[in-house]
Amino acid sequence: MLKLLLIDDEEPIRIALGRSLRSDGYEVLTAEDGKIGIEVFKEENPSIVLTDMKMPGMDGIEVLKSIKKINPEAEVIVITGHGDIDIAIQSLQLDASDFITKPIADEALSVALKRARERLDIRRKLREYTDSLEDKVKEATEELRERYEFEANLIQHSIDGIIATDKQENIIIFNQGAESLFGYSKDEVIGKMDIRSLYPPEIAEEIMQNFYSKERETKGMHRWLETFVLGKGGHKIPVRFSGTILYRNGEVIGCVGFFNDLREIKRLEHELIKSERLAATGQTVAGLAHCIKNIVVALEGGVDIVNVALEKNNMSNISIGWDLVQRNIGKVSRLVLDLLSYSKERKPEYEKYSPNIIADEVCELMDSEAKKAGIEIAGDFDPNIGKAFFDPRGIHRCLLNLVSNAVDACISDKDENKKHLVRVTTRRESDGMITFQVSDNGCGMSEEVIKQIFTSFFSTKGLKRTGLGLLITQKIVQEHGGTIKVKSKLGLGTSFELKFPARLDT
Repeated sequence: MLKLLLIDDEEPIRIALGRSLRSDGYEVLTAEDGKIGIEVFKEENPSIVLTDMKMPGMDGIEVLKSIKKINPEAEVIVITGHGDIDIAIQSLQLDASDFITKPIADEALSVALKRARERLDIRRKLREYTDSLEDKVKEATEELRERYEFEANLIQHSIDGIIATDKQENIIIFNQGAESLFGYSKDEVIGKMDIRSLYPPEIAEEIMQNFYSKERETKGMHRWLETFVLGKGGHKIPVRFSGTILYRNGEVIGCVGFFNDLREIKRLEHELIKSERLAATGQTVAGLAHCIKNIVVALEGGVDIVNVALEKNNMSNISIGWDLVQRNIGKVSRLVLDLLSYSKERKPEYEKYSPNIIADEVCELMDSEAKKAGIEIAGDFDPNIGKAFFDPRGIHRCLLNLVSNAVDACISDKDENKKHLVRVTTRRESDGMITFQVSDNGCGMSEEVIKQIFTSFFSTKGLKRTGLGLLITQKIVQEHGGTIKVKSKLGLGTSFELKFPARLDT
């Protein structure tokens, strides 16, 4: 029930009009002059006010002004006499909702009250909508604030190093992970250093090229790539890097880089390889003893031949015996060198070198021995492979072992009608990895043999080899962070594949 205040100095009008309004469902308050009406309004705060324009003391215009000052949303209907059109217009200019003239017609009053109620309803709905909108804005603002704080905390406290720059190459984000990785505080970096001081040179150069590229948008720079960065003080830190250029509406706005610290992983890998290698050395003592025993027996046999030949002055047998002694001394020497190579701790001596040159040197070195046995060695080298960072001597040893094994596999093949071929292949993969492949069409290996080829002192060549060649190859590959895979079918041939990570720098 709406409260309505009726202000009129004529009592009969107050009584008659009040009765009519109550019958229409209003809670009617009355006042006989403007001053009393203002006091009632302050106390009761009615939604609608009907006020006579001409009253003694405070007239209707003054009442209207006072009410609007107290409550601008109250609806005021003024009652005027005939011919007071100027006063009526003035009241509307002062935000009266309507005016009616005396004598008051029921239809005119009903229309004026309906309009007042509609204005009240519109104000109410607008207020509710505004309140609801304010609540939604508050909720959205709070949600955005919480999301921003969450994302900021996620970036700041990530264990990975995160570095973000704007288009002007200024570093704007340098999180705690980056501080721990590089050794700089963010105060030393933000606004004072650019990515050229922290990123690997090739990556920094690529970012700069993308920044100023005429293409509106390019694909991400890198998936995860293993490389090195320089920490505070110039020491090298192994990392996995991934980064991308950031765009808004197709235009470059900056870049972000993610760095996984690999120092602990590399240390654990190093320790694991070392322990496995020492364990393997211990496990093969029996095999080593057996191998040495066979060599000693051969040496003793050679010595016996020499001694008998000396007694009989048989120079021909002396030569045979001495040759047997020399060959077995060579086996002892190779065995000792292989054991030292396998068990000794060694870091690759990285340098920028062409994979094709190493592969070609190995092919040339083995070519004469292969030709004696009627075996062809073919090179299939990627002309666009360029150079890479690795240990050339270590890679040379790996390829030499594999090519030597491939030649032996062809010699051991019982298929005399087969034209034997050893192929050495190099290529750079799409992800930058460097691949070497040595394949042959020799005797091949069974599944059972394949499972044992990386076992200490296992050899398919009997007394001809110590069985350490593939172990040493595997060790060198692991020291480079690479992988070695083998495929073989009995009677058809074997293929070894070596893959090394693309190192941009060391």
